[in-house]
Amino acid sequence: MRASMPPLAAGAKSGPVRWRSRHRYHREYTPASPPKGSFVAPTPSETVPDTVLVVDFGAQYAQLIARRVREARVYSEIVPSTMPASEMLAKNPKAIILSGGPASVYSEGAPSIDRDIFEAGVPVLGICYGFQLMAVTLGGTVDNTGSREYGRTDLTVSKVSSTLFEGTPAEQQVWMSHGDACSAAPEGFTVTASSSMVPVAAFENDERKLYGVQHHPEVMHTTFGQQELEHFLYRGAGLAPSWTTASIVDEQVEAVREQVGGKRAICGLSGGVDSAVAAALVQKAIGTQLTCVYVDHGLMRKGETEQVEKDFVAATGVQLKVVDASERFLAALAGVSDPEQKRKIIGREFIRVFEAAQAEIVAEAPSDEPVAFLVQGTLYPDVVESGGGTGTANIKSHHNVGGLPEDIEFQLVEPLRKLFKDEVRMVGQELGLPDEIVQRQPFPGPGLGIRIVGAVTRERLDLLREADAIAREELTAAGLDRDIWQCPVVLLADVRSVGVQGDARTYGHPVVLRPVSSEDAMTADWSRLPYDVLARISTRITNEVAEINRVTLDVTSKPPGTIEWE
Repeated sequence: MRASMPPLAAGAKSGPVRWRSRHRYHREYTPASPPKGSFVAPTPSETVPDTVLVVDFGAQYAQLIARRVREARVYSEIVPSTMPASEMLAKNPKAIILSGGPASVYSEGAPSIDRDIFEAGVPVLGICYGFQLMAVTLGGTVDNTGSREYGRTDLTVSKVSSTLFEGTPAEQQVWMSHGDACSAAPEGFTVTASSSMVPVAAFENDERKLYGVQHHPEVMHTTFGQQELEHFLYRGAGLAPSWTTASIVDEQVEAVREQVGGKRAICGLSGGVDSAVAAALVQKAIGTQLTCVYVDHGLMRKGETEQVEKDFVAATGVQLKVVDASERFLAALAGVSDPEQKRKIIGREFIRVFEAAQAEIVAEAPSDEPVAFLVQGTLYPDVVESGGGTGTANIKSHHNVGGLPEDIEFQLVEPLRKLFKDEVRMVGQELGLPDEIVQRQPFPGPGLGIRIVGAVTRERLDLLREADAIAREELTAAGLDRDIWQCPVVLLADVRSVGVQGDARTYGHPVVLRPVSSEDAMTADWSRLPYDVLARISTRITNEVAEINRVTLDVTSKPPGTIEWE
């Protein structure tokens, strides 16, 4: 059932979330506002947003469905299909979306869904596998006909006044990815669309607020997909498009105040966007109870420490403590080449340094209130890739999630844990952080330690720092900083290649340029940088950085690759 998903739409700037949605691709339709009376706006005192649960049946991009829901300014969370129905319903969801997946509903061991989900009065939308599962669970018929539909498909809408398709044309293009097909809808459902191979390609039961589509509305190839999702949310589920950056800030400020109380907290400030926004948000909540700790672990980019001290303190006035722990981290990483082990070592050492900083803060400013909390800029993609929250495999342990030591004494404060990167940038703008911080390209907490393929040494770090600085300088000079998500430079430390420089043979290291375009790091494509920019970067690196004699370009999308090599 799995479809190949394109990169996501970009986010908007500060203020109410105004996503640059896929409506620009289909100009013949302007989405209508939710009809009057279909929802009740939340009161300002409410801090828990209306939640849509996206049930993941193994779809490679259940995250994309969640993103599309958030584009409609409705909060969404992903849960695994193995979660019992009672636990899902205990979350008090205002709507549920069943994702696609690779299985057949008739396969042995295929994921299933408890019928109670459909009997609870919660609006449900089934997509692809989720659509077929809804059909068979409620008494419809799904056949394995041997006919398959993959890719762009013409859909015929038989009821253009239906909840999902109202205002869209009778003939439209969708993205299909399935083998089984629904041949009969459950009793009480109205068939609303079909294709040349699927007699029941969509159905609805407005009375029970149950809806299903065989195609994938979350992908851009489905011309009116975003409208379908919005119609389900606004018309079918009666939800308000009320989840904005302002509401996120208010919600998290109240949550942090409730969690921390009168105690003190420290924030691990890395210089990246995530920790900066987390620090600014928590400072708004608890003020001088927060002290930011910037750990220079020796794995930073050139000029990073100086920039953090200058920009962040100037922008926020926060109390900042700088700790030089480079010798400690380099000693702990000595001889380690395995990327997972690197991440865990870095995560462990961060905590140990924070514990030492905690003792110093207490000694410098005695108080009856302990330093009990550690603020982290953990994001939703960190949680997903570390195997948390969705039932998916551990792709890699992020130092701030799967890399934390088990004996950590701090209580964690993670106000951004449910957000994607573009949402974090908008929250930063809402908090008044300058563009120099908010629009910085992402930089991983483990720093250059995971951009060296091989063991980490001071000499290798110095080489990579210089190459990275050149790449960043040239991208900035070319005005490309806003056109790419980030451009990691990777040092292949255990690889050497023959070259010729100054009429002499060299035997140096290659580096890899990894420019990528993305919106939230869940999917990414390699950026098509101008050849002249690539040429300048390559020439400068091989001319100016000793022991690097080859520059290569990574043209792999995510998936199958990840953005960082390790």
